[in-house]
Amino acid sequence: MARERALHELYAEDPERADALAFGRRGALKGPALAAMGAALGATIPFSAKMPAGLLPAALAQPAGAAPLLRMDGKAPLLLLGERPLVAETPEAMLDDDVTPVDKFFVRNNGQVPERFAGDPKSWRFRLDGEVDTPLDLTLGEMESRFEVVTLRLQMECGGNGRSAFVPETRGNQWGNGAISHGEWTGVRLRDVIRAAGPREGARFTAHFGADPHLSGDTSRQAINRGMPVAKAMEDTTLIAFRLNGQPIPQLHGYPLRMVTPGWPGSLSQKWLTRVMLRATPHDGPGMGGTSYRLPVRPIVPGSSTNGADFQDMTSMPVRGLLTSIAHGTRMPAGTRQIPLRGQAWAGDRTVRAVDVSTDFGASWTAMQVGAPPNRHAWQRWQGTVALPSDGYFEIWTRATDSEGRMQPHAAANWNPQGYGANAMARTAILVG
Repeated sequence: MARERALHELYAEDPERADALAFGRRGALKGPALAAMGAALGATIPFSAKMPAGLLPAALAQPAGAAPLLRMDGKAPLLLLGERPLVAETPEAMLDDDVTPVDKFFVRNNGQVPERFAGDPKSWRFRLDGEVDTPLDLTLGEMESRFEVVTLRLQMECGGNGRSAFVPETRGNQWGNGAISHGEWTGVRLRDVIRAAGPREGARFTAHFGADPHLSGDTSRQAINRGMPVAKAMEDTTLIAFRLNGQPIPQLHGYPLRMVTPGWPGSLSQKWLTRVMLRATPHDGPGMGGTSYRLPVRPIVPGSSTNGADFQDMTSMPVRGLLTSIAHGTRMPAGTRQIPLRGQAWAGDRTVRAVDVSTDFGASWTAMQVGAPPNRHAWQRWQGTVALPSDGYFEIWTRATDSEGRMQPHAAANWNPQGYGANAMARTAILVG
């Protein structure tokens, strides 16, 4: 006798057929389909009548603990997305600290991790040249003594954060929502160094260079070097940093010197920094042009091929909110009816105006309290409480809105072949009872 497949197995093998069987032509989840889905989830679904047609429950779509874990001294058990280059994501529930501990920082490399600098870190050399009157060749120690040293809490987020939400799947590491960290960075402002070099009238863009070897080992090739408009480089939160959370930057995260370009894709925060060049034209190094860290100016057909000729560079990262006090897949005691929530929200160059939470698949929303950022480009803490009507399976949807009214969408928008800029609202599955 043929074995009857469970609903979650059918979704894994044939999502379109699963939708047809579960929701039928009218999109109503009821009868045997509702019972089958409840059995797959291990609980009834109190708000099943409000569940959007065709929606796959987050507990089935995002199984908790499915990814292998990073096992490395000095790092928490992050979700391992790749080993060559090393890439690891921070689970959302590990992002509950106001300042992310170093061991919980996500990892994104493009090349090999270089050998640790064996000399006195203050002797590490950095050069600023190009479209300047007086090129500078400085040691870390000279920078620290010559320019004002500042400490700021700054967000750093991979441009591909949220990539796994795109349909169809795109190229690149399949990040959930955890390619984000919020550290306390200490360093000097890049603008102060640029001003000391005397930027010329034609200095409009930057190019950043680091000591990380190319994956191939070819010393003539750069792993990645990107650049940005000088206007971003001149902001008072763009740093050349040498300490993280009060200590020297760990080797894995750029020791002894790195750029921190908050609010924009993390690829602009060059690790193991050796040089910044000012240019009259946009940089053309690895990670620039085509579809690299660029978004369509006009929507394109999902899954289509493109050379990115009419794309534009990513700048400010989109608004995003996360629930960090409860892990995806949490089971709560029977009878739980009030749940205190807290989390983080950020919006690239903008601030977060509101965070709203839904437990009934978006049919209604509860406003959370959103705190002010301690400085520009820091994330914002939010908190509040939601009520549940009964035991069962629930999803906590988290939706942030930025200072200009932009709101997280229900699904990843503006599909692009390398999967940048996805900021679909977060969905956290819980079982009560």
